[in-house]
Amino acid sequence: MLLNLRQIEVFRAIMLTGSISKAAQLLNVSQPAISRLLSYTESRIGLVLFERIKGRLYPTPEARRLYQEVEQVHNSVQRVNEVATDLIEKRHGSLHIAVSPSLGQTLIPMAVTRFRQAFPDVKVYVRTLISSDLVQALVTQQAEVGVAIVPLTHPSLHAQSIYENHLVAVLPASHPLADKQELDASDLEGLDLIGYGNDTPYGQMVQQLFGNRPGVPQLAVEVRLTHIACAMVQAGAGIAIVDELAVAGRVWPDVVVRPINPRTTMPLHMLHSNVVPVSQLAHDFMEVVISTASRGMRAGWA
Repeated sequence: MLLNLRQIEVFRAIMLTGSISKAAQLLNVSQPAISRLLSYTESRIGLVLFERIKGRLYPTPEARRLYQEVEQVHNSVQRVNEVATDLIEKRHGSLHIAVSPSLGQTLIPMAVTRFRQAFPDVKVYVRTLISSDLVQALVTQQAEVGVAIVPLTHPSLHAQSIYENHLVAVLPASHPLADKQELDASDLEGLDLIGYGNDTPYGQMVQQLFGNRPGVPQLAVEVRLTHIACAMVQAGAGIAIVDELAVAGRVWPDVVVRPINPRTTMPLHMLHSNVVPVSQLAHDFMEVVISTASRGMRAGWA
């Protein structure tokens, strides 16, 4: 017969305390219960584990040998409990996220900071990826959570719109249009615009802003990423059209951000697998992202 965990626990308690009564106190059970379990264990395994000599209990050589293994089992059980506690209290662990490049400079650093204030021992891995690579990272479980500016669809992913993002104009602080609190799309026609190819989601959203008219807008500079567009504005190359989260947190000095009419929505999306269960850490991080986005915009990022 193999020892079960309760028998191992009682045996270890007797070895540690050197008596039946003290073992009973250690385990918070009655002394007769310890005696009965010890007798039952010895009879079933066919070994004498303890001998009484002048009223005292002494472990046999077999018991001493067995105790070496029992301690390893006890330590392993303790480790299991510690890991379980860590998971419950989220003390340790890691979280892999994939985000649109523009969010890697604005919303995500703020959200990660708040998340790590709550869970300082959790390591966060952040990958900035274009849309197709972001989907691939989630599907192949290289990342557990995705945050994207553009709508992304895949049968293995759940996507949730979490914030109603909008297109805005980024201008040099010295530009004549900087004095206006709001701009119309028509204000930007004929100016040096920094934008995106029509084959990109950003380019298509900008086309929508200008009414999908052929040849409008005419771009002076074409880029692929919004943070490159903002850097172009900062250098004086022209005016950029980006989403408001790309300029959240005032990360671009010497530029101004203005809303554009008609208001063009570019919702922020949260993505995760709908095939593999999502960890509690991932759920907690998603809640932080949602609250950071709404709180940040109320504070007037743009």
